[in-house]
Amino acid sequence: MNLIIELEASENMDSLRISEIFHEMAVFSELLEESPFKSRAYEKAARIIENLGDEILEIAQRGELTKVDGIGEKIASKIKEIIETGELESRNKMLLSIPDGVLEMLKIPSLGPKRVRGLWKDYGISSVASLKLVCDRHGLAKIPGYGAKMERNILAGIAMLRKNAGKWLLSEAWEFASDIAKAIGSWDEVESVKVAGSLRRRKELVKDVDLVVATQNPKAVMKKFVSLPSVERVIQHGDTKSEVILDSGIQCDLRAVSPSEYPFALHHFTGSKEHNLKMRSIAKDSGMKLNEYGIFKGSSKKALPCKDEAEIFKTLSLDYIPPELREDMGEIEAASHGALPKLIEEDDLKGVLHVHSNYSDGVNSISELKYESERLGYEYLLICDHSKSLAIANGMDEKDVVRQHQEIDRLNMGKGGCRVLKGIEADILGDGSVDFDGDMLSAFDIVIASVHSKFKMDKTEMTDRIIRAIENPDVDIIGHPSGRLLLSREPYQIDTRKIIDAASANGKAIEINSHPQRLDLDWRWIMYARKKKVKLAIGVDAHDTFGLSLAKYGIWIARKGWLEKDDVINSMAIKDFLKRYSIK
Repeated sequence: MNLIIELEASENMDSLRISEIFHEMAVFSELLEESPFKSRAYEKAARIIENLGDEILEIAQRGELTKVDGIGEKIASKIKEIIETGELESRNKMLLSIPDGVLEMLKIPSLGPKRVRGLWKDYGISSVASLKLVCDRHGLAKIPGYGAKMERNILAGIAMLRKNAGKWLLSEAWEFASDIAKAIGSWDEVESVKVAGSLRRRKELVKDVDLVVATQNPKAVMKKFVSLPSVERVIQHGDTKSEVILDSGIQCDLRAVSPSEYPFALHHFTGSKEHNLKMRSIAKDSGMKLNEYGIFKGSSKKALPCKDEAEIFKTLSLDYIPPELREDMGEIEAASHGALPKLIEEDDLKGVLHVHSNYSDGVNSISELKYESERLGYEYLLICDHSKSLAIANGMDEKDVVRQHQEIDRLNMGKGGCRVLKGIEADILGDGSVDFDGDMLSAFDIVIASVHSKFKMDKTEMTDRIIRAIENPDVDIIGHPSGRLLLSREPYQIDTRKIIDAASANGKAIEINSHPQRLDLDWRWIMYARKKKVKLAIGVDAHDTFGLSLAKYGIWIARKGWLEKDDVINSMAIKDFLKRYSIK
């Protein structure tokens, strides 16, 4: 959660912002030691609103909020207040009671609201700096309920917080960029506007938003840009370049160029620096000069005409290189020999994998997930609830599995529609064995095996643990292989090369987990997996119907890893997928 969001004018309010406010209220309530029922009610409301999407606005307009299961009069009143005024008075009052430093402490991995409340209320620790000072002096280790291990974890969390300061998840940054680009694109002075920088290249973490605009009137564009309602602070206001801080906290830079310069500026500011340097070198070797203003032959000051980026590459005898690949990792060499991959597209995905239902820690029923999958155009849906050892996620035991499979059989009785497949996200236990025995695992169509415990193993132990799971004949896919949570948890120590090699040797797939905080397998290793002919599975790790839409982030990362349609198992039509895994 991005604490703290600024409430916007009511006409700009959407379901995502409303749910974010209720997430905040749940945290604030716990920090202020209000009734635990309140905190749970706010969190439940946030989930319901996320699940409904912008339909919540239509329901509110009809005056039917209390008809939604789980929304009572008090929550309905708050939703209505947010939509109508863009404010929530009770939220603002709570916020005034909490020091900014305490809110900053919530961003430390391993510290939840309950722990932060205790440090603040019981020991007067109200900032990250003061907490670090206490830990550095080993003061926290002496406090009952904390200890030396917690102290070490907190110090590691503070180090990670500082390391990632100013970085944003790809999904968050894309949302902010899309909103700004949409606004700019509606102006009469603007001929074209596109996102550039690391965001356009689909890096998993970005520091800012870069936009490039084609216009004949840059001054007017810049004046409108710095005056946008979402601009919190202006860093620089120039005639052709401006930098601002948006109300979300992210920096946004806008560059305005003439329409003839636009393709060159877009290419240049998309980067990467390494890619650009090599492109300039190729131009130089061909007797040309390439920069953000154009491509010039010899000593000529008149740029060669290029109507788009594709013509820039063509001028240098290169195939068009998609932005995702522009990292100087062999893409230019491949483009010079016609060897670039035909990258997978979002529409290529035929099945949605790794979906949790209310049988474990998901919100929705299997029938609701099936309906939404059909609406999104998927041919098959792989339900993968947690197995019994993960009690914290309400993991299924053998009786639950039988009950779930009976329900899936009933749902599949009708002709047509989205086929529901019987899957499990089985825990890889400490010794590398998999939760459930072989007889039980054989009842599933697909078994995804993932690590959910004992993250602190050394590199050799953790690698051997995962390889043993890969070698299990009942396991089909290794889920989120590094275990990372971007901006909050480092990957566990593993030899990724050995794991990919083992998957290759055993014919097992590896997941590209599409959750914005995971995006795991990392795209850098996806390239190696493709080289080793390991198939990848794009999983959404969804815990509600909204999560089914996360597949696009997995596709983005798959493209960045040079994957084609045939490299991804759930790009297969249902007939081929069933055949591959011998599913009747």
